[in-house]
Amino acid sequence: MEQILSFSPFLQNFDFHFWAPTFKWGISIANVADFAKPPEKISYPQQVAVACTGIIWSRYSMVITPKNWNLFSVNVAMAGTGLYQLSRKIRQDYFSDEKETAASLEG
Repeated sequence: MEQILSFSPFLQNFDFHFWAPTFKWGISIANVADFAKPPEKISYPQQVAVACTGIIWSRYSMVITPKNWNLFSVNVAMAGTGLYQLSRKIRQDYFSDEKETAASLEG
């Protein structure tokens, strides 16, 4: 029994606070895989949710004690991929028309 209790502090690192952020990496990996998608197929609400979740939880992960670096890193990745996807969508929706119009006027 004494041997089991000696591993108790080690096992505490692998509870909810370890596994939840670890599985959350799947969202960031899926978002990176979506970089190959054309911008027309990117969803504004989905990417706003991913980016805002990443920003909010990154801040929270630095406020709690003890600091959860896995939670922080996955949320920075979520915010980064979400913001990148939003920039792709915005560029395609709002700035690509100007280039196409300019090209058609020149040609």
